[in-house]
Amino acid sequence: MNASGKSDKNKRIPLNADRRKFLLNSGVSAMVAMTGGATATLAASAATKVDEASSQAVALGYRHDAAEVDGEKYPKRKSTDICGNCALFQSKTDAEWGACPLFGADEVNRGGWCSAWAKA
Repeated sequence: MNASGKSDKNKRIPLNADRRKFLLNSGVSAMVAMTGGATATLAASAATKVDEASSQAVALGYRHDAAEVDGEKYPKRKSTDICGNCALFQSKTDAEWGACPLFGADEVNRGGWCSAWAKA
């Protein structure tokens, strides 16, 4: 208790200006570091191309170049069927590579093909 008979329990301890600045800057720096790292990870993963040897690509018969698709294994495939005109191909531009939900974060070639091709 203090001289006025009140408890010191709820008394605030003042922060000096240097400590306050340090705490604020530390919090901002940590947030920037976390956000910047996430952005860099997303950018790096967006540029990853589908590996034709991956289990998903092999299971779907995916090829970066549709002309390399095994015609005997996929006889219903037409020469005009490519990722670029598939309903699953996601590209806002005429970029050579674009997203496909079947391959997660990896990109497929606009001129590629897989057995899940669907008319757009």
